[in-house]
Amino acid sequence: MTNQATSSRPTHRIYAVTKNGNKKIWRAIGALWPHADGKGFSHKLDCVPLNGAEIVVREIDADAEEGAR
Repeated sequence: MTNQATSSRPTHRIYAVTKNGNKKIWRAIGALWPHADGKGFSHKLDCVPLNGAEIVVREIDADAEEGAR
């Protein structure tokens, strides 16, 4: 594992994923940052799903983030 420096920008998004029929609904609920020593992560949740949603962590796609602004 590489030794990544902690930055002010998160490296991952945290989502609550629910199903509505065959459709999956992804709601961003937080963010995740790697520790400087590369041995763990810190996370911040804006909300906690109480509906049995699956919690999914995905690496942030910088290109997609730019297009969303």
